[in-house]
Amino acid sequence: MRILIIGAGGVGTSAALIAARRGFFEACVVADYDLSRAEDVVARTGDPRFRAAAVDAADSDAVTALCREHGITHVLNVVDPRFVMPIFTGALMAGADYLDTAMSLSRPSPRDPHREVGVKLGDEQFAMAGDWEERGQLALCGMGVEPGLADVFARYAADHLFSSIDEIGIRDGANLVIEGYDFAPSFSIWTTIEECLNPPVIWERDRGWFTTEPFSEPEVFDFPEGIGPVEVINVEHEEVLLVPRWIDCNRVTFKYGLGDEFIEVLRTLHKLGLDRTEPVTVKGAAVSPRDVLAAALPDPATLGDRMSGKTCAGTWVTGTGMDGQPREVYLYHVADNEWTMREYGTQAVVWQTAMNPVIALELLAGGKWQGAGVLGPEAFDAVPFLDLMAEGYGQHFGLREGSSGR
Repeated sequence: MRILIIGAGGVGTSAALIAARRGFFEACVVADYDLSRAEDVVARTGDPRFRAAAVDAADSDAVTALCREHGITHVLNVVDPRFVMPIFTGALMAGADYLDTAMSLSRPSPRDPHREVGVKLGDEQFAMAGDWEERGQLALCGMGVEPGLADVFARYAADHLFSSIDEIGIRDGANLVIEGYDFAPSFSIWTTIEECLNPPVIWERDRGWFTTEPFSEPEVFDFPEGIGPVEVINVEHEEVLLVPRWIDCNRVTFKYGLGDEFIEVLRTLHKLGLDRTEPVTVKGAAVSPRDVLAAALPDPATLGDRMSGKTCAGTWVTGTGMDGQPREVYLYHVADNEWTMREYGTQAVVWQTAMNPVIALELLAGGKWQGAGVLGPEAFDAVPFLDLMAEGYGQHFGLREGSSGR
C-alpha cells in the first residue's frame, strides 16, 4: 500500500504520526499547499517511508499527477470539505482508492431551507458511485471519528446489540478548556461554521431527510468518564446522511455540545456576514470573509499545550434488544488531551479524528475490509475495526447501558 495524505494540518499530522507506528504500508507521501508544512510533518515521523510534496488540493489534475508520480494506491483526504470533490475526482482518475473524514458540501434548499433538504452532504460523491464501481475502486467516505467511528458503532449495534432499532443518535460532547484565548475552536473554524450554521438534517423512516433551524431541539446529554452533562443541539452532519443507507432504523439524528458562548459567537458571525465563503473586495483584493476569520484565529493544531480535558464521540441507540426487551445504549470513545499530547504531541480532537482512517487503511491493506463504489463505514463489518482499534492501537470503546440523562 502506498498512501497519499493530503493536508498537513492537525488531522494530517496526527494521521502520519499514528501510521508511522504501524507496518502495513510501503510508503506515504504527505502533501500540502505549503511544502514546508508537509516537510515538518515528515520530519516529525522520523520514518524513511515518508516523504513530502506540494499540491493544490483544488486542482484535480494535480492530485492525479501526484498519485501517478508516486504510484499511490490510496488517497487520504484530510483538508477542509470544500476540497473534497477535486481530490475525490483526482483519485478516481489516478486509479487510487480514496478515504475522507468529511463529505462533499451541501447547499440549502432555496425554497424552504429549514424544512426541506437541498443538495445534501455527500450527494455529489454518491452521484459518481457508478464510476467507482465500474473501475473497481473504493471511495470510503466519512471515515474520521464523526462521521466514521460513530458509524462503526451504529453498525455494531445493529448487528450485535439490537433486534430492531428506533433511533440512532450521534452525541458529541467535551469538557475541553483552552487557556489564554477568549475564543479558540479546537477544530477547523471553516468546517465548524459550515456544519453549525447550515440547516441541520434529520432522517425519519416516514419522512426521509428533512431539515430544522440551526441550534434546534436542545437537550442535556450526560457524557461519560467525568465529562458530565452537556447541552447538545442539532447540527448538520454526515452520519444522518450515511446511516439510513445501510442500517434499518426509524430515526437518525446528530447533536453536538457547543455551549452558549460558542453558539452566540457563531450567530454574531452570521449576522455580520463573516461566515460567507463568497469573496468580497477589500482595498482592491478579493477575499472570503470565512477565510479571513480562519487566518485570524489560532491554528487548532497548535493549541494542544494550552488545552486540557477530554472529548467524547459516541452513538446513542434505542430499540429492542436481542432478548426482545427495550434497550438503550451509548457506545463511545473518549480521547484525553493529556494522553494524546504526551504520546503523539497532537491535541485530542484532531488525534481522535485521525486514528480512524488509519485503522481503516490497515484493514484495507490486510483485505479484512473490501469493496468498490462510494461507501460509508456502515457498509463494513464493525468487529474487525473495533478489534484492531483495541489490539493494534490500544484504544477501547465504552458501552453504557440505560439512561442517557436526556
